[in-house]
Amino acid sequence: MQLADERIQLSPFDKSDFELFLEISTCPDLMRHVSKPSTYEEAKSAFEVRSQLWSFESKGWLSLCITEIESGEKLGSIALKIMNHEAKIAEVGFIIRSSAQGRGIANSALKLLIEYAFNELTLNKLVAFCSVDNAGSYKLLEKQGFVREGCFKENTFINNQYIDDYAYGLCKSAL
Repeated sequence: MQLADERIQLSPFDKSDFELFLEISTCPDLMRHVSKPSTYEEAKSAFEVRSQLWSFESKGWLSLCITEIESGEKLGSIALKIMNHEAKIAEVGFIIRSSAQGRGIANSALKLLIEYAFNELTLNKLVAFCSVDNAGSYKLLEKQGFVREGCFKENTFINNQYIDDYAYGLCKSAL
């Protein structure tokens, strides 16, 4: 499976994506809205789980590397996890390396993933959660049609403090 537009392609994680995953998951700045930065061993273990073969019945994440077609540079990752198979609801998440932010990469990747989720996987709803302080993420979600459905107080514990998270949803019927 590979998804692409004129600038980027999304493809399931393989061994060549570990360096990008390590860079992102150990970077305090990139992880400040997600979780505490990982150690090398934690990142290695998480990557092994995230790079396993995925199917619609999987309980884990479909993790995709975002690669710029022209340069071949790995720019970040985007993922989908089916939370409720019966109701066809999946959570999405994304993270872009610092050098690629502000170029519309996450927007393109999210658009491709939404199309895949609704058209190929025939999902009914996508959800996403992000820190109330992560304006870049929630503005991108809103730009792609996600609706803020709530705020979970003290929902995440990062760097010894509780963080409030916004909850977003996008129903197939809204498109």
